[in-house]
Amino acid sequence: MQLQVLPIRLRALIVLAVVAAGLAAAPAGAERVQRGHLIVALDGGLSPLRLPREGTAPVSIRLEGGLRTDDGSTLPRVRRVEFGLPGSGVLDTRGLPLCRQRLLRDTRPGEALAACGAAQVGHGELRAKVVLPRHPPFAIRASLRAFNGKVDGRRAVILHAFSTDPPTSLVLPFTVQHRPGRFGTVLVGNLSSSLGPWPRLADFRLVLSRRFEYRGRTHSYLRASCPIPKRFTAGFFSFAKLSLQLAGGGRIGTGIARSCRAI
Repeated sequence: MQLQVLPIRLRALIVLAVVAAGLAAAPAGAERVQRGHLIVALDGGLSPLRLPREGTAPVSIRLEGGLRTDDGSTLPRVRRVEFGLPGSGVLDTRGLPLCRQRLLRDTRPGEALAACGAAQVGHGELRAKVVLPRHPPFAIRASLRAFNGKVDGRRAVILHAFSTDPPTSLVLPFTVQHRPGRFGTVLVGNLSSSLGPWPRLADFRLVLSRRFEYRGRTHSYLRASCPIPKRFTAGFFSFAKLSLQLAGGGRIGTGIARSCRAI
C-alpha cells in the first residue's frame, strides 16, 4: 500500500500539535504553571540517578508534558518551543552519524530507520486532536523517533513522527544552542505563526538515549554529573525547562528539579 501524505498545511498543523498543543491530562508528578486560562506542564527524569560529582557518566533522559486550558477554550498558536537542559551535561556527537531532513520526509517508520537508523538518539510518542474549518475534528496518535542531525551548520535533534490514522509523516528539527545559566543546553524549535487553526489537544513523550562506538571507545549521546555541594551525598538540581513563545508575543513556561546521588 502506497503512503498517503496529507496536504502541507495540514501536516504543519500536526507539527504544532506534536510540540505544544493541549494536554488532556498532565503526567503524574508534572510541574504546572498557570497564566490566565493557560496551563503548561512538564515532567521528566534521568537514569541512572547515581552519578559522579566530578566528571560525567552516560545517562538517558525523559521529557513529557504540554499545554492546555482550564476552560476548554481554543489554545493560542505557539511560534517557538525551547527545552532547556543542565549546562553541566555533555552532548557527545563526535563520531555519531548524521541524518538529513530530506531523508525523513514522507517516510514510514521502517523507511526512516532504514535511511537514518545509525543516527537515532531517541524515541517517544505524541497524541493530538486537530480542528480545521468546515471539517470535523480528528485525533492523531503517532510514534516519534529522534535522530542526530545538523541544521544550518548547528547540531540538531531531528524529530520524525508517523501516524497510521490518518497516514501522515512529518519532520521537525530542534537546533542545539548553548547559553549561560542553569539551563546551558537548549533545544530550540522555530514554528511558523501563520499556519491556521490550532490543534486542541496533544501531549508528548520523548526519551533521549544512545550508546555508540567511535575509534574503539564506547560513547554516550548524553553524559551528566551530580552537581551538588561536596558536603552532601544526595540532593536536587535544576533538570529541565519548557518555554513556549505564543503568537502575539506572550510566553509561558515551567521548569523541574530532580534528585541525584553523588559517587
